[in-house]
Amino acid sequence: MKVAYLGPTGTFSEEALDVAAQGAAFERMPLPTIHGAIEAVESGEAERAFVPFENSIEGTVRQTLDALAFDTERAAVVGEHDHEIRQALIAREEIPLERVEAVISHPQATAQCARFLRDSLPEADVRAVSSTSDAVRRVSVSEQPWAALGSAAAAEPYGCVVLRRGVEDEEGNVTRFAWLAPRDAELPPEDPDANWRTTLVFHELGEDRPGALTEALAELSDRGINMTRIESRPRRSGLGRYLFFIDLDGRADGGVVAEGIEALRGQAETVRILGSYQVEGPPPL
Repeated sequence: MKVAYLGPTGTFSEEALDVAAQGAAFERMPLPTIHGAIEAVESGEAERAFVPFENSIEGTVRQTLDALAFDTERAAVVGEHDHEIRQALIAREEIPLERVEAVISHPQATAQCARFLRDSLPEADVRAVSSTSDAVRRVSVSEQPWAALGSAAAAEPYGCVVLRRGVEDEEGNVTRFAWLAPRDAELPPEDPDANWRTTLVFHELGEDRPGALTEALAELSDRGINMTRIESRPRRSGLGRYLFFIDLDGRADGGVVAEGIEALRGQAETVRILGSYQVEGPPPL
C-alpha cells in the first residue's frame, strides 16, 4: 500500500508516520508538498495519505484545509494521530549562534519557534521552504553560515549537526495528523468501544443577517452534539464569504449527529462531510 506524505527524508511527517503506522508494512511516497500528498489519494496514485492537520501552537495547517475544501471529492479523513513535535536547530557544522546569518524552515516550524528566533538569533534572516527536511538539505550543501529548524533525526542523513534541541516556544508542542483514503476504501474492522469524530465543512448561509451562524450551529448544540473545533476560511468567491470547518464528537451515519447534520443542511448553502473516523484508532492500512 502506498502512503503519500510530505517529504523528503527527515520531515516530521515521516517521523510521525513511522509511529502512527504501528509496524504495519507500507510503501513510502514522499512528495514535496502537502497538497501533492492529498492529490495522490484523490488521483488514485496512492492508497493513503498522512498529512498534518493542526498544531497546538499554530493552529490548523492551512494547506491541508484548503486542499480538502477546494481540491478533493474522493479523498476523505479516515483516521488521526497526535505526535509531539520537538524542533532542533541544525547546521552543516558546529558554529556559534551569533554566526548564523539565516534560518530556513517550513513556515509552521519557524512560527513554532518565533520566540527562540527573536531572543537567540535576532540578526538572522528567516526564510521559508517547503519542508523542514528540505531546509536541512539546503543547509547541508551551502557553504554559508545557515541553520535549519527541523527534526533532530534529519541531521544525520544529511551530514549535519544539531546546535540546539527543543527550541520550540512551548512544551507540549503537538501536531494532529490526518489519515486520508478514498471514500470507498476498505478499512480495518471497527472497534465497538472506540470514540468517533466527524469533520465537516459548510458554506456560509445564503442570507447575510445577524444571528444566522448562531442559528445554524444551534442545530448541533441543541441536540447535545459537542463541537470540538470550529474555524473559518475564505471561500475564494469574494470578500466576506467564508467556509466553516467543524469537528464533532460522534459518527455521522446515525443518531443525533446524523440528525444534526441533516438539520444543518437546511440552514447552510452546502454541507460536506470530510470524514467520520475513530479517534486514535488503529492505522487504516
